[in-house]
Amino acid sequence: MKPALINDHAQLVLQAVQGTHTHQAPVNDLAITRSWRRCLDQYQLDPASRRAPHVVEQPRLQDHRAPLEHIIAVAHWQMNHLHQQLGRDGHVVLLTDARGVAIDSVCNESERADFQRSGLWLGSVWSEDCEGTNGVGTCLVEQQQVTIRRDEHFRSKHVGLSCSASPVFDANGELLAVLNLSSVRDNHSQQHYFRAMALTQLSANLIESCYFLGHDPQRYLLRFHPEAGFVGLLGEGLLSFDESATICSVNHCALDLLGLSRDQVVGQSLAMLLQTPVDQVISQASSQPSVCWPLRLIDGRLVYVQLREPVRPAPSVTPAPQTINDVHVCLEDPRLQRGIARALRVIEHDVPVFLQGETGTGKEAFAAALHRASSRRNQPFVAINCAAIPETLIESELFGYRGGSFTGARKDGMIGKLEQAHGGILFLDEIADMPLALQTRLLRVLEERQVVPLGGATARALDVRLVSASHQDLQACVAQGRFREDLFYRVAGFTVQLPPLRERSDKGSLLDLLLREEAKGARVRLEAGVRERLLTQPWPGNVRQLRTCLRTLVALSSEGRITLEDLEELLPTTPATAAPGENPLEVCERQTLLALIEAEHWHIAHVAARLGISRNTLYRKLRQHGISRPG
Repeated sequence: MKPALINDHAQLVLQAVQGTHTHQAPVNDLAITRSWRRCLDQYQLDPASRRAPHVVEQPRLQDHRAPLEHIIAVAHWQMNHLHQQLGRDGHVVLLTDARGVAIDSVCNESERADFQRSGLWLGSVWSEDCEGTNGVGTCLVEQQQVTIRRDEHFRSKHVGLSCSASPVFDANGELLAVLNLSSVRDNHSQQHYFRAMALTQLSANLIESCYFLGHDPQRYLLRFHPEAGFVGLLGEGLLSFDESATICSVNHCALDLLGLSRDQVVGQSLAMLLQTPVDQVISQASSQPSVCWPLRLIDGRLVYVQLREPVRPAPSVTPAPQTINDVHVCLEDPRLQRGIARALRVIEHDVPVFLQGETGTGKEAFAAALHRASSRRNQPFVAINCAAIPETLIESELFGYRGGSFTGARKDGMIGKLEQAHGGILFLDEIADMPLALQTRLLRVLEERQVVPLGGATARALDVRLVSASHQDLQACVAQGRFREDLFYRVAGFTVQLPPLRERSDKGSLLDLLLREEAKGARVRLEAGVRERLLTQPWPGNVRQLRTCLRTLVALSSEGRITLEDLEELLPTTPATAAPGENPLEVCERQTLLALIEAEHWHIAHVAARLGISRNTLYRKLRQHGISRPG
């Protein structure tokens, strides 16, 4: 935007708020006028500022996403549907938390760069006190749907945007998130804006209802409406109550239908609303209700209802944490033990597992151990390194091909890795290096559970459990447009962070295991000083580097003895204090955490308070740095 236009808009804002504008007011919406006044009086914002929107870093973005994973899962499909309804081109759909931080987004990949230049991307902060009048921020303050078009924005920098935002409330009536639809185009008609506003509100209501229906399955759920045909649709009332018939939560539609406030309903007995005895109502409950039946309210009105009974899980004895022992891999580090035990539980429920870790940390060995511990241990384990296969061949490697499909193809064709893994586990290493076009096809296969070989016409059923891995930050790859966002959510169902070798507590056991494997049955002895030197090395190449070093030492050994002189030929004479490439800030953070924890005698709440962070964030940082309480 040209400087003159920026200054003109800033002047327009000031005159409108001060009441000195001589022409027709630029805005007629009182919500926007109130917002402009807040921006000047409370937030002390400059409408002419050219500062770019603030974007939180990836670790902090995870802190914002983690508490709302349940709503993201509910909302993402509806966001895609909203995007499709408006023709996809020229629009981006954002979901933000209650602080205005964008935690999910949907847009065309070809337009992502345009939206990012406008600040519309994951991690961007759109609270009103940061960005002035805008769809998300003003919706958060007003707690109602708002539409902010172009020069209705407070900051001149945002006058190229048009936004419609709708609040999403939880079952307790608290604002949970904001659904925002933005466009950077200026050729939309008035009718288009009204349609966008209506569809955004409809989508927010659907997300809200879906969340309510699934938020507390351990309680009774009453669905009601004066018209039987409206039960199950958007206008229905939703009300949950517990075994004592105490009302626990209620949606806005229910309050409107009852003509009562939330305070008048929540915490009260269901009996206060009904003429019919509560016991008689509860006797009609079903696990999957499909028929509506009439019910008389206390004021005599007739409504039609369905009642879902609570989910009552079968009683079971909680097993002790599983310890997985595998002669082929060392898993004595507590983080690895916990990681593989939890990964085993989720993969048995067909949840994809994603392994994150530095190069050489043993991601394939971990995946193979997971396969051996799973119920599919007698089925195939097929591994493919997406970074090691030429881009021209990876598609045929994954999907296979029919004979004669292309020049150089085998006469009888080839079965792809996906089909080879049928019934078992497929491991995709370095998945971040998979070409974008192939990511699209892989996503389709994972969604449809069918695979079609190159040159083939018939789809074949596919039953695979997926484990993928990368040393790269997949979310950063998504932000850079190098990895599909929808595929990210499909493959990263459960993430296991593999610690680097320098942080593992089981380095001694790992060293013994690798040495036995490389010696191949021969008797090999480490002379004085060798073991200590091997254990104090930083090993930037992790397990892979250690294994290569041991293989070389075994080859150089004389009469089964590995000497310190042999080792010094391979490694620097002075052990490094930090691994090459290690972030000094991370080293400092780890040292600070250790010092504070010791000072507070492992009182986590006190440490979190001193650092000004939540306990969940502190626990995540402890795991990240491999800090665990001594036994």
